[in-house]
Amino acid sequence: MTHPFELSQEIELGATPEQVWDAIATGPGVDSWFMGRTELGTSVGGPAGLTMMGHTQQATITAYEPGARLATRSAQAPDGRFMAMEYLIEGCDGGTAVLRLVQSGMLGDDWETEFEAMKAGWPIYLETLKQYLAHFIGRTPLVTTVFRPGAGGPDTVWKIVTESLDVTPDVGEGDEVRLPDGSAGVVYYANLPVNLGVRTADGLYRFIHSGTARGDAVVLGHQNFAGRDEQAEWEAWTAERFG
Repeated sequence: MTHPFELSQEIELGATPEQVWDAIATGPGVDSWFMGRTELGTSVGGPAGLTMMGHTQQATITAYEPGARLATRSAQAPDGRFMAMEYLIEGCDGGTAVLRLVQSGMLGDDWETEFEAMKAGWPIYLETLKQYLAHFIGRTPLVTTVFRPGAGGPDTVWKIVTESLDVTPDVGEGDEVRLPDGSAGVVYYANLPVNLGVRTADGLYRFIHSGTARGDAVVLGHQNFAGRDEQAEWEAWTAERFG
């Protein structure tokens, strides 16, 4: 059985509508704050694809108004499931903008868990977008996404993650951390036991605990603006600590 849903998020960004548009309506722009690799067309009817861990999710652009509105919709599955996204940009005084995101569609039998995961996940990605526009705008990163199933419950995951960052589980925004490679960082988003965002001089990191009906997992995301490919290193790090 499918279930309709809709959720919306809003964030004020220290960038112009044109800069926000480049970050949400181009592949390199989306790659600078989201997960995986995104490809986007430049008109209604064009493609919108997200590739992550060897799998590509395809959608079609349904609205394309540069600097103002972008919308996409996936094809409808045999059971009725589909996903639609809409980004609305509003310019404000002082060269800033408000971005409103609306995600809607039809979810499957595990719809409540999926909905809660999306609702909890979007804030850290929008905060990552804010960090990109403030500190790395115009730079294209190499993107790492690691998904490790069977990582354990939230207490286990956050004990391991925070110890690896040389902080305690009550870490908060603005706290300084130390990455496993020795580089220094600062927490830009903290919502434990769900997710944690860290910014360094050359990158943006996200540590996420995902608890679903299929079990617990840890998800690591990293935008490396220094141009280093660290996929193998982070895969080894998660394998060593989470089995």
